[in-house]
Amino acid sequence: MASKLKVILFLGTYRENRLGERVAKFMINQLEQDGKHEVDFLDAEKLDLPILKKALHFYKDQTEAPQVLQDAKKKIMEADAYVFVSGEYNHSIPPGLTNMIDHFPTSIFGYKPSAIVCYSPGMYGGMRAAMHLRCFLGEIGCLPVSNIFGIPKCHATLSEAGEPLDDHLVKGAKTIIGQLDWNAHAMKNHRELVGLPK
Repeated sequence: MASKLKVILFLGTYRENRLGERVAKFMINQLEQDGKHEVDFLDAEKLDLPILKKALHFYKDQTEAPQVLQDAKKKIMEADAYVFVSGEYNHSIPPGLTNMIDHFPTSIFGYKPSAIVCYSPGMYGGMRAAMHLRCFLGEIGCLPVSNIFGIPKCHATLSEAGEPLDDHLVKGAKTIIGQLDWNAHAMKNHRELVGLPK
């Protein structure tokens, strides 16, 4: 039996009455229920990082950086794959998400796959933000899988506990997790076989 994939789920919304927690809980449940994933949750609101002034990689001695950054960096480096849960602020990526990621060097995300799960209370399901996020994730080196899992009207399709109120959500989650797993195993095997490009 293959070892569990280490997955980090990132949530970057801060707004009052945010719906992102529902989506995060739902996706964590979907990832954990088959016993094939070990999931860490990095929530921008709980990390409560300041607006970026000094990134972790700008410290000459990174042991002098805030402990929260050191701990998060270790988790990011050990992960096999990433899930980015994103709302849509002014049709784009929430600043809390980019601010959180920008505290770390792009090199620690590289050669691992990512999955985009977007949502909104409206009919578009956060897809406009997802288009921007696809470019952002490609630039930091964790290429998104082709599928994007969008959840429109998520206030009506997910309970506060993250329980799906629509069977289509489970199907959508399984599709994107399947793609993420395939890519994560392929990239992990290749990293172990040949290492990273010099």
